Amino acid sequence: MAGSLIKIQEVDGTGSSTVTLTGIDSTYDVYQVIGTNIQPAVDDKDLGMRVTKVVTGTTTPQTTSNYDEATKNPRIDTTFSNSYLPNASQWYPFSAIGNAAGEHANFSCYLFNFASSSDYSFKTRESLQTVYDLDLFGTQGGGVYTVAEAHNGVQFFLESSTNFASGIFTLYGLSK
Repeated sequence: MAGSLIKIQEVDGTGSSTVTLTGIDSTYDVYQVIGTNIQPAVDDKDLGMRVTKVVTGTTTPQTTSNYDEATKNPRIDTTFSNSYLPNASQWYPFSAIGNAAGEHANFSCYLFNFASSSDYSFKTRESLQTVYDLDLFGTQGGGVYTVAEAHNGVQFFLESSTNFASGIFTLYGLSK
């Protein structure tokens, strides 16, 4: 599969409060976003993710309450849990990311139907982070943006307009 990934864009989020990846169109049916070594400049911040589309010539994140998400959350320090969030204004790839030494987050998302104006945009996600006492915390699940419209990318941001201390975000197309 490594030969079928075509890198479209890579952004180093260090020092920024948002990272926007664009380049999604009908060239590929499926896209993948990989985030590595994500750490906020301020401790204990959630990472948000939104779809983007072009509005009057400008790429704009969609902030409506049309994001649904459900995940299974395995942890090393306690039992698994389930979470779901209907009608939210964003997806949450991570919650409570720390900024101490050794605390960071990594994820992989697959994006489906993003270029279609007649279908909902879907994503799957697998993620892993080390938290406070360096325990492992993971998530696996999916989400849907419940508006049938074409999207050209995704935006990532930390709550409270916090800057990223580190984080590389890469968008790939999966060749047909």
